[in-house]
Amino acid sequence: MLANITTPLLGIVATAAIGRLGDAAILGGVGMASLIFDCLFWLFTFLRMSAIALTAQALGADDGLEQRAVLARALVIAGVIGIALIALQVPLSRIIFDGMGASVAVTEAARTYFNIRLWSAPFALGNYVMVGWLVGLARPGRALAIQIAINSINMAFAVLLVLYLGYGIAGAAWAAVIAEACGLVFGLAYAFAMLRGNILPPMAALLDRAKLTRMLAINRDIMIRTAALIAVYLFFMARGARAGDAMLAANAVLYNLNLVAAFFLDGMANAAEQLCGRTYGAHNEAAFRRVVRLVLLWGLAFGAAASIFLFVFGGTFIDQMTANAEVRAIARDYLWLMAIAPVLGAPAFCYDGIYIGATWARDMRNLMVASFLAYLAVWWVTQPLGNTGLWIALLSFFVARWILQAARYPALVRKSFG
Repeated sequence: MLANITTPLLGIVATAAIGRLGDAAILGGVGMASLIFDCLFWLFTFLRMSAIALTAQALGADDGLEQRAVLARALVIAGVIGIALIALQVPLSRIIFDGMGASVAVTEAARTYFNIRLWSAPFALGNYVMVGWLVGLARPGRALAIQIAINSINMAFAVLLVLYLGYGIAGAAWAAVIAEACGLVFGLAYAFAMLRGNILPPMAALLDRAKLTRMLAINRDIMIRTAALIAVYLFFMARGARAGDAMLAANAVLYNLNLVAAFFLDGMANAAEQLCGRTYGAHNEAAFRRVVRLVLLWGLAFGAAASIFLFVFGGTFIDQMTANAEVRAIARDYLWLMAIAPVLGAPAFCYDGIYIGATWARDMRNLMVASFLAYLAVWWVTQPLGNTGLWIALLSFFVARWILQAARYPALVRKSFG
């Protein structure tokens, strides 16, 4: 959970640094661009998720060779995807920003940030793999160390380049690139030391057709599931952008606070992925069921704690993230809606981890698409409420996810364990 909560700090540090300049358009631009990167890189979080599940299953089956092979396969896939994203920079920028509907000033700022930070793609995706592999091996402390290193470097360079050297939004983007690159170097060094230099598996194990096909199929299903999740957040920000720069900036501030809570709770999902994957790989149904009960219990407890924290301290964080009085006022009006998101959505994060650990990726994909359709339906009904309706639709989406997953869970357990 501590490792995960550091992940959204890349966008939050950029938002906070730019927010001190007091320009709503630039703040809205970096908020939009940060959301786009969160969504773009989220699309490829299957790299982390599948790495956790497959590594944990290999650990449960006591298969050391497969543990190394999972790391190598995932890093190759991450490198190919990262290079492809850089090559597609121009069309991606055009497609994304032409469809957002923001003002010219916001779009120009966001495009500047996007074009620079995209160069971090191979490093960021490689870090997904490294963190996932370490969590899968039940080494979350080392995953936390990598995340702390990335965000410490990012904070230092963001403050230096934005506030002291005056590079503005470009400085915030370059800070993220430098931080992700350093993180991957640290992660590879960890793996090299853990495996005593024997990091590369034999080519036959790396290219094992059955296991490679299984990894790609799991990645495909998780990617489609994540695309539906991304569509929810992009739709949320796009509708907010149509309400003006101040509303967009306020939603961006609240979104970043909600993102911290979401990544905090997603740590429970990572724990479920590792423990469910390990017990699933060992074919231990009793232990699997016990993990599920504990994850759901603790997930609800932490979700309630996160909501209480946001209710109490949310206003203070809003003031720290922007100096614009209008943006502060709007964000405070909608703070209560954002603050109840963690407790309503906690079971969804838990079930995500359970489904991924057991590699029930196809079912998770289908249920996420159904939840997305429910989200659109609620938004359609609540349109007259404006931005309030938009937040209500987002909260309904969280609830729909865990209700559908909970309903499907018993049948999947019977199918998997007999």
